[in-house]
This record gives sequence, structure tokens and C-alpha cells, in this order.
Amino acid sequence: MIQRFDVGPRMSEMAVYKGTIYLAGQVADDVTQDIAGQTRQVLAMVDTLLARAGSDKSKILMAQIFLVDLADFDGMNVVWDAWVSNGHTPPRATVQAQLAKPGWKIEMVVTAAV
Repeated sequence: MIQRFDVGPRMSEMAVYKGTIYLAGQVADDVTQDIAGQTRQVLAMVDTLLARAGSDKSKILMAQIFLVDLADFDGMNVVWDAWVSNGHTPPRATVQAQLAKPGWKIEMVVTAAV
């Protein structure tokens, strides 16, 4: 059975199927923040969603990170490195992308185990 969370007319915020959690792309609410601030916001959202599904960041299977400007890569990594579970760093890809709304500097898509 597929379990969906925060279902809207266009998308769900999260789906869980056969012990795997799929998050929608997470973006910052406060776009006035720099890359560090937006990254912290996104990672807090990931923490919250994973907790709702009975999981946590140590169970992330894959993270996909989209940055508007690759010059923000180092700033994002400082926050990521402080957040990620030591010994449980997941596979990850980071690419440059144009995001859907102005002001967004980062979007993150996470897949995790329950």
C-alpha cells in the first residue's frame, strides 16, 4: 500500500512504499536567506518529514541537490557536513539547475528507508 502525506492537487510532500520514503523537492520558505540559511531550512524540513514517516537522516539512501549557482557549493557543504550523520553519509549528487521560483538557491530530493 502506498501512503501519501500532505496530498495536494499537484503533488504530495512525501510517499512511503514498501519501506522506502520518497520526499518531494524541498525548498526554503525564507528566500531572503543566503545559501547556508536556505540549506539549514531545507535540511530541517527533511528531518521533519523523515520523522513523520518513522525514519531519520541516518537512513537516507540517496540525496539529489540542485543549486542555482555552483559558487554556493562550498557554503552548502559546510551546512550539509555539520548535519549529516557521521558514518551514514548517503550517496549524493549535486547539479546546477534553474529552479522554479526566483529566490530559491537550493532544492533537495531525498529517498530514505523507514
